Amino acid sequence: MAPLTGPWLLYGANGYTGELVARLAATRGHRPILAGRRADAVCALSDELGFQRRLFTLDEPPAVDQGLSGMSLVLNCAGPFSRTARPMAEACLRTGTHYLDVTGEVDVIEALAARHEEAREARVVLLPACGFDVVPTDCLARHLQERLPGARRLALGFEAHGRPSRGTATTALERLNGGGLVRQGGVLTPVPPAWRTRTIDFGNGPRRAITIPWGDVATAWHTTGIPDIEVYMAAPASLRLLSRASRGLASLLSSGPVRRLLESRVRAWPRGPSAEERRRRRTHVWGEVEDGAGRRAVSRLVTPQAYTLTAAAALAAVERVLAGGASPGFETPARAFGPDFVLELEGVVRHDEEVSATPA
Repeated sequence: MAPLTGPWLLYGANGYTGELVARLAATRGHRPILAGRRADAVCALSDELGFQRRLFTLDEPPAVDQGLSGMSLVLNCAGPFSRTARPMAEACLRTGTHYLDVTGEVDVIEALAARHEEAREARVVLLPACGFDVVPTDCLARHLQERLPGARRLALGFEAHGRPSRGTATTALERLNGGGLVRQGGVLTPVPPAWRTRTIDFGNGPRRAITIPWGDVATAWHTTGIPDIEVYMAAPASLRLLSRASRGLASLLSSGPVRRLLESRVRAWPRGPSAEERRRRRTHVWGEVEDGAGRRAVSRLVTPQAYTLTAAAALAAVERVLAGGASPGFETPARAFGPDFVLELEGVVRHDEEVSATPA
């Protein structure tokens, strides 16, 4: 794809992640047009950074098309993406604008993957999950597949620290009654919350971890073709217990009164981790593949704090697409840019263990 010359749009600049991306873009000489649904926050940030702005919601297709007029691409940072990805991606297909986002929502990723041929015909890139969900894990999956080409099973996991942003917490509330999710035989398979628990050394000693419905059960399949995929998150005993207890409480947790109570609590949280918290924290990412002959490969990443990495990865993906580095149609980060894409981000280090026999 030839390099792009037009400006690009950052939608959701009023949110925690969108603001991080906008500020990082400013330090790198980018001048995105900021957009979003909350005029006060978008206007304040655009005035501070000296960026142009466009204010529109995603409710009316003609307004969205007008908002994308003249744009080369849009980076959607407005979650939950179950509400924003479809109307924005549809507008991108209508207007010939490349679409990127930072979702980790499996349903959103799969819905975009289903529009691959439509996007190819429109010469539009559909590239979701350009943040911590799922750049480091997707790149690790691709790297492990190259280390053990016959792999049939893939397990990924991470240990992160610090509280989530309001947007992340709001997305988590939407998933309360969704249960768990893995891929078995190439098919997305519902499982109970915390379906499996295992001990994983993420690089700083063994930790207990539980399966979660992370975006890689979608993206890693498209990236590697490995049929069996599970994703784990390090979890203290209290969270493991709560996750298992939630199996019988899904209908209650998703009921109107309880949902409204939880949403009100989330709105009272800080917007997200402070700059000092993000500076001090590191995230550990782990991956393991096994083949049918009993061979096993393990690799790990150490990355900056998750939101710091999200801003850096999303902006790097924007830069790649602007430079013509992605093909039209649906893509995943590692399939578009290769397994070493994550290593181009400041502060990311990768370590490999020797390929070995699978422990009995």
